[in-house]
Amino acid sequence: MSRACLKCAVLCAALVAAYPAGARVTEINTVAVEPFADGASYGTTGAYERVRGTFKGELDPQDARNKVIVDLDKAPRNARGMVEYEADFFLLRPADAARGNRKIIYDVLNRGRKLIHWRLMDARVTSVAASNDPKTPEDAGTGLFFRRGYTLVWSGWDSEAPRANGGMAMKPIIATDAGATIVRVIRDELVSGTRSRVDPPKPGEPPRKQPLKLSYEAATLDQSQAQLTARRDETDARVEIPATGWAYAGSRAIELLPAGTQPEPGTLYEFHYPAKDPRVLGAGMAATRDLISFLRYDRGTANPARPGIRTALAFGISQSGRFLRDFVHDGFNQDESARKVFDGVLAHTAGSGGVFLNAEFAQANRTSSQHEDHMFPENAFPFSTARMTDPVTGKTGALLRGDGFDPLWMETNTSTEYWQKGASLLVTDPLGTADVAHPPNARGYLIAGTQHAGAAWMTSTRGLCVNPRNPHSPTPALRALLIALDEWASDGKAPPASMTPHIKDKTFTTPDELKFPAIPGVAVAHRVNTFGVLQDWVKPAMDMTKPYRQLVTQVDADGNEIAGIRLTDIAVPLATYTGWNYYRAPFPEGELCDRDGTYKPFAATRAERMAAGDPRPSLEERYGDHAGYVQQVENAAAKLVAARLLLNEDAERLIARAKSAETAARFVR
Repeated sequence: MSRACLKCAVLCAALVAAYPAGARVTEINTVAVEPFADGASYGTTGAYERVRGTFKGELDPQDARNKVIVDLDKAPRNARGMVEYEADFFLLRPADAARGNRKIIYDVLNRGRKLIHWRLMDARVTSVAASNDPKTPEDAGTGLFFRRGYTLVWSGWDSEAPRANGGMAMKPIIATDAGATIVRVIRDELVSGTRSRVDPPKPGEPPRKQPLKLSYEAATLDQSQAQLTARRDETDARVEIPATGWAYAGSRAIELLPAGTQPEPGTLYEFHYPAKDPRVLGAGMAATRDLISFLRYDRGTANPARPGIRTALAFGISQSGRFLRDFVHDGFNQDESARKVFDGVLAHTAGSGGVFLNAEFAQANRTSSQHEDHMFPENAFPFSTARMTDPVTGKTGALLRGDGFDPLWMETNTSTEYWQKGASLLVTDPLGTADVAHPPNARGYLIAGTQHAGAAWMTSTRGLCVNPRNPHSPTPALRALLIALDEWASDGKAPPASMTPHIKDKTFTTPDELKFPAIPGVAVAHRVNTFGVLQDWVKPAMDMTKPYRQLVTQVDADGNEIAGIRLTDIAVPLATYTGWNYYRAPFPEGELCDRDGTYKPFAATRAERMAAGDPRPSLEERYGDHAGYVQQVENAAAKLVAARLLLNEDAERLIARAKSAETAARFVR
């Protein structure tokens, strides 16, 4: 055992004995404390170190703050009548605590994966495993949050998050019926190739076998008690695959027959089967609450963030952002000692939905899109931070609780979320007929012309899509907004006003009324992910007699969005950037290509664009020459900095890129 482990083990015993009632972390087990980035120094903060281990806690099923957790009353209890949990944690903290800023940024894991260093600090990702184990100078990316002295924190919250490739999770808590195994017939949707979360095969590596993995263990392998169907498109009729066409591959997977048959890419296979052992997944939110509360308020030496944390911020992308929406809405921002957990939250690309977590036989990995996972729980009123009455269900409510424990709230979305994730419902009434305003403690922003997974280092390869994909990165705006959120939470300095589309100024529209130009070679989307009230996810039924109405952002003559934060790539464009795309064969053509966007560069000269029949003015017609373009980028960057939507260091990077030889070459033909 290392000295760090031994020291912490001793402290854990004291922690269990001394920790007050209502504060529920009972044990901190630090596995290792190691130098980060070979001891590199970051600004005035200096060096950082990695701290990793596990933590344990317990939940009181009788506490009103915990009663929202589904099946917590069916979980095993210890001698004190408490439900115990255990999860992973990982910190990057200043080696010298006195040089840090005493602030936490909690990066909510996405399917067990760490995100903030490569999605928000532009570190290059070489593999899934490397991104989950930041240790080198390259893993620091721009180093922004290290130079400013933040402590970065991650912890496991999903017992089904993959631990392969360094993923983080928590131990499962299994619900029972007074000790008897719980069995229910549930539904899995099994799709091949659209959302792979593993590194692709290496050159020369043979194709990998593709079993269709089940979310829960089958209670029996008797095929007569299960049913497999397939359909190509989400709206197609389901066709049953007979028992001779599939077989169980153990209790957590099935495979198609005859042996060696591979699933058809993008086809929706649905499997109904008796599953057992539901996990109390909602406990992951309570574990998150308890850990952050401990890091904030505990004054003992066992605290890996060290005593004296002044501000706690949370950041989440996609699934992680939806986790934060539910975390706040369901009351987890108040700990069991009636203290606030997070001061500020930034949820990115969450759209209007939550995460399918706090339910019996929940499947937290699901994410609804027009083609896939469409009939799983995600989108349900209330959608907005603004309090209103839903004309569909008759319910009244808001995302924020108004109970004194709400964090300062920021939500940012890309163009994609308006097509796939109902983001318009954040700022309109549920029927999309009128604008609604964020309350004073909330802000919302569209980062124009970006796609769901936009990040640094992206390319415009087509991938699974018909059109080249959108490489525009939203991260310069996200960095500025997260710093603004900290200033709001720490110093009371209000952030920039919300910047979203509106009905009143006609920056919202419908897909049918989108004024997208007729660009040769671009397949234009004409559909969104529509949804109503989900009545049943096992025997999927959604009431579409009065659907929620999603709107999208109107575009200019180039096809670029006219509302939201327009970074320099959109304010001074070299191309058209969208948040939508279509699948191409062998995937289902005509279906929205998951959460990818489209990219189409402008012609260099008038003659070139006329020959191509392109209605968009060429670079020559827009800017005259490269120098004219650079001047406009400098002007646009200065305005964004003045509005606190771009940091000075990012403005310098964007201007340097505009001046580069690579950009200059685009003006020459």
